[in-house]
Amino acid sequence: MKKFYRIGENLNVVTKVYGQAMKDRNAKPLQEIALKEAEAGVDFIDVNIGPARKGGDELMAWLVKAIQEVVPNIPLALDTSNIAAMEAGLKVHKGKAIINSIMARPERMDGMMPLVRKYDAYMIGLLWGPEGMPRDEHERGMLTAEILAKAAEYDIPNEDIWFDPIIAPLNIQQNQLMAGLEYMKMLQDMAPGAKSTCGLSNASNGVPDEIRPIINRTLVIMLQRHGMASAIVDAFDDDLAAVVAGKKPEAVKIVHDIMDGKSVDIPSMSKELQNYAKTARVIMGQVLFSDSWLEI
Repeated sequence: MKKFYRIGENLNVVTKVYGQAMKDRNAKPLQEIALKEAEAGVDFIDVNIGPARKGGDELMAWLVKAIQEVVPNIPLALDTSNIAAMEAGLKVHKGKAIINSIMARPERMDGMMPLVRKYDAYMIGLLWGPEGMPRDEHERGMLTAEILAKAAEYDIPNEDIWFDPIIAPLNIQQNQLMAGLEYMKMLQDMAPGAKSTCGLSNASNGVPDEIRPIINRTLVIMLQRHGMASAIVDAFDDDLAAVVAGKKPEAVKIVHDIMDGKSVDIPSMSKELQNYAKTARVIMGQVLFSDSWLEI
């Protein structure tokens, strides 16, 4: 089974504690969460400072140094739309970082792609174009072609690009999740050797907290089946880590059976497997979304 890369999402400026720590230049809570993510076995740590319009370059450089001081062996995914802040972080980063992310818009590609080569970084190619979110897998394919053409201008190989099809919330855009899965089937034909990733937790935004994890775990099984190489995830979801490491084969088989339209006997399953089966049916659009589908 291919290695699946987990990118920990937990170090984020929108979290009250970490946002305040960044503002105060208080390294301790930020280093503590990075250490916990490392202990949870993530492959990269996403360092999200948001737009950081004022002083973003100084903040990112300080933050990268503070994090790598305590987790020197885990590379970072630098997450900001501020180009100067991105470069400041790459300048001090040890190892091969990920630029998270570069939208399929000319000004973003021309602003960020030179940094990919200059600092030998990976880049996440975000399939968000001039008109916003793509409507289906075909528009995602067109944006992929635009990113590839621009990357070729900057001599960026496919192997350094991680395409993000954009994951939408299940409760309002189920059709977009299916479009993302269809896109994943096409990606290797369009971009041989490229990787892929996504903000997995976006799928469960806006639903009750207790059902968020099962949505994320079920969707990642579906994405992995079509070649998804990584995801930006909750570092502390141990069951999700087990799923992507191939340690939950029964759950994977049931989700695959539902994807293939096979008949499955849900009442005969354990509660855990029932939850995977029911959630897969909702993602596939076989059952209407509701906050209580696991109880039905």
